[in-house]
Amino acid sequence: MSLKAVEFKVIILTWSVSFLLLLFLNPVNKHKPWLEPTYHGIVTENDNAVLLDPPLIALDKDAPLRFAESFEVTVTKEGEICGFKIHGQNVPFDAVVVDKSTGEGIIRSKEKLDCELQKDYTFTIQAYDCGQGPDGANAKKSHKATVHIQVNDVNEYAPVFKEKSYKATVIEGKQYDSILRVEAVDADCSPQFSQICSYEVVTPDVPFAIDKDGYIKNTEKLNYGKEHQYKLTITAYDCGKRRAVEDVLVKVSVKPTCTPGWQGWNKRIEYEPGTGSLALFPNVHLETCDEPVASVQATVELETGHIGKGCDRDTYSEQSLHRLCGAASGTTELLPSPSGSLNWTVGLPTDNGHDSDQVFEFNGTQAVRIPDGVVSVNPKEPFTISVWMRHGPFGRKKETILCSSDKTDMNRHHYSLYVHGCRLTFLLRQDPSEEKKYKPAEFHWKLNQVCDEEWHHYVLNVELPSVTLYVDGVSHEPFSVTEDYPLHPSRIETQLVVGACWQGGDLHMTQFFRGNLAGLTVRSGKLADKKVIDCLYTCKEGLDLQAPEDGRGVKIHTNPSQLALTLEGDDVGELDKAMQHIAYLNSRQFPTPGIRRLKLTSTVKCFNEAPCISVPPVDGYVMVLQPEEPKISLSGVHHFARAASEFESPEGVFLFPELRIISTITREVEPEGDGDEDPTVQESLVSEEIVHDLDTCEVTVDGEELNPAQESLEVDMARLQQKGIAVSASDLGMVFTGVDTMASYEEVLRLLRYRNWHTRSLLDRKFRLVCSELNGRYISNEFQVEVNVIHTAGPMEHASHMAAQPQFVHPERHAFVDLSGHNLASPHPFAVVPSTATVVIVVCVSFLVFMIILGVFRIRAAHQRTMRDQDTGKENEMDWDDSALTITVNPMETYEDQHSSEEEEEEEEEEESEAGEEEDDITSAESESSEEEEGEHGDQQSANRQQQLEWDDSTLSY
Repeated sequence: MSLKAVEFKVIILTWSVSFLLLLFLNPVNKHKPWLEPTYHGIVTENDNAVLLDPPLIALDKDAPLRFAESFEVTVTKEGEICGFKIHGQNVPFDAVVVDKSTGEGIIRSKEKLDCELQKDYTFTIQAYDCGQGPDGANAKKSHKATVHIQVNDVNEYAPVFKEKSYKATVIEGKQYDSILRVEAVDADCSPQFSQICSYEVVTPDVPFAIDKDGYIKNTEKLNYGKEHQYKLTITAYDCGKRRAVEDVLVKVSVKPTCTPGWQGWNKRIEYEPGTGSLALFPNVHLETCDEPVASVQATVELETGHIGKGCDRDTYSEQSLHRLCGAASGTTELLPSPSGSLNWTVGLPTDNGHDSDQVFEFNGTQAVRIPDGVVSVNPKEPFTISVWMRHGPFGRKKETILCSSDKTDMNRHHYSLYVHGCRLTFLLRQDPSEEKKYKPAEFHWKLNQVCDEEWHHYVLNVELPSVTLYVDGVSHEPFSVTEDYPLHPSRIETQLVVGACWQGGDLHMTQFFRGNLAGLTVRSGKLADKKVIDCLYTCKEGLDLQAPEDGRGVKIHTNPSQLALTLEGDDVGELDKAMQHIAYLNSRQFPTPGIRRLKLTSTVKCFNEAPCISVPPVDGYVMVLQPEEPKISLSGVHHFARAASEFESPEGVFLFPELRIISTITREVEPEGDGDEDPTVQESLVSEEIVHDLDTCEVTVDGEELNPAQESLEVDMARLQQKGIAVSASDLGMVFTGVDTMASYEEVLRLLRYRNWHTRSLLDRKFRLVCSELNGRYISNEFQVEVNVIHTAGPMEHASHMAAQPQFVHPERHAFVDLSGHNLASPHPFAVVPSTATVVIVVCVSFLVFMIILGVFRIRAAHQRTMRDQDTGKENEMDWDDSALTITVNPMETYEDQHSSEEEEEEEEEEESEAGEEEDDITSAESESSEEEEGEHGDQQSANRQQQLEWDDSTLSY
């Protein structure tokens, strides 16, 4: 090629390049950067680099221009990415351009991230290009792209248990799927490091295992005898295999095999009389062995059927009990305790004990005739019959409890109460009347109580034409009433019999009763009030429940006799509290000792009628201890003398003017200190005075019965009515009955007077007083009183009468015995005032008597034996015949005045010595003349003379 051609081509190329350069001298930034719409990033806590998907790259269609100038390549800014901008609040990240030309960038954290505080972040990002020209004018930004960044966790935390320790209880011999669960937590944020992947039992050789969820179970049946408690150490691992910093302690207690039932009770419970209520189950609780219980019913029963008539009641007479219960007077007792004039029950067998009520037994061959006049029933007026009865199913024959029938000629039954099988029948034939038509005559009741061999209380309120029966305080109407004609007129007397019925036409008993009866009474003219009936039946012992104030949801049911309690509740704990407040109470001051059996039965109901636990019954007993027996003591003046005029006066003589009634009990007092360690220390007995009631005091005559024609015992009837004490008198004495205090009886008896309006033939009278409590259960000592009658007469009769009764002369040496401490009657008005002249007269008269004896000794010897017998029969008495001897001789005056003056004592001693010398002479003469007649009785006569004083000198010391 020629040179010219080459040059031409070069010129052409140069022109072309220049043209192109001119074309790009003024470039334009037309496009904005472009980003992916969404980015996902991951960053590890404690690191700042974020790994994005997809990578952060911004694209721009405005590609950069590369050209040569002065042989240097120059690239323009158009198409380059100059930066990224993050939008959002508190975003701990920033974006950095790594390569402007490629638009590559990275996101990094500006601070340390913590996954536990925030696990992820979301924000928007934009890319900016570099604009056009060197100054970056007209720069464009991309759209906003969303960035999601997740903070990856680092296993920086170890597992921690929620509890410091765990406890559980298991029953021996039982295999559990789960005993308890332990649980640990991890503070890491990721599932990998925050989850607990496993637990481990660290303690070796224990029969327990734990699963990955923390549930502990036993690998074999546990034995309480082998180990009472196991201690386990448990650890935990998270899913990053990091172990818990601190292991946890688990205690598993082994209980003996659980048996549902009541626990914490005593079989024997001792009750001390007079201590009030006694809790029966103070520590009881119901063990349900963790079974789901919906409700519990518990019944406590107190068995007292063997005590008295079904339970402990006051054992006073029926009349006293009716009076205590508020019944008006007029109650007649047909089965009284045998005493005095009430002796028709002497032949009946009884329980022979005073601790409980007097019970009479009828064996089918015995009956009791009630004396005439004891009770009178008029069918036209209301009346009441009450009785305690225990009867069994003995057959279908009629068995009569009470029957009034013709005494002779006919067999008509006027009224009767009898048992026929298990039926109780009351017959009442009305008296003759002008109307001869049928009237109600027989009333029939069909009752299980009649033949169940248990004690029951029956009360018949009769007010024709209706009859109401109360059994244990509950009224019963007759199921059948039979009518009959009234009886025909007749003058035949009636016979009242208990335990059978008298057949007057056949003259024998029939329809004998077999069973036990007590408290049979008839009250004419009035009906028994319901309150009185309830009072007579109410027990003095029973169950008592003082429900706790916070006790809720427990229902209490009780029977009228207070011998059974039923508790219902759905909360076992509240039921336990109520059970702990059940108590035994006996309100008697002297309860009947012995055993009262207890029985506790329970019924447990569960939810959804699921099989329930069976609670065995509880059997125990209350032992009522023997009450300390009171000793009732009667004291006062035993011996005194009164003038005959006092006995004959309208006021009479007070028999017990200084009577004192007290009651004491003897207690054992334990020694203070360590008495148990020292065997030489003994318990001491202490006598303590107590206060209680009396129900009977009986005054009887010692010797001949009272002669109503000339003597009597009199009381203040107005005072008796105020006290509520009844009195009955007979020739044997007087009986006071009624429950009242010892002070009341003391006051009444002090006013008891003895009168005798023919004292000429009376020398003395002796009386005995005995008081008792609880129908003879506690009896006092026998208090004896002897009263002497002092007769006075003119002096002209002395000589002849002295000759007739020489054996009553007393040696005067006994007039000076020391009587300090001897109980004498008060001087006024019950004693004669002594004087010195009396002493002188006594001495002179005695001397005169001895002189007369010498002259009439032969006459007296013929009657010596008869007079000696009289001496023996009248020991301790001045028993001469006052029709022959009326000299006033009262040695008591000498005794009471012995210390009046020294001069009198000396004078009396001189006179006594003179009389003694005369007596010795006379005695020797008597011995020589009557040695064969008197013999060995001489000493006895001398002793009798010394004892013929007017007071009881048995306690004097000579």
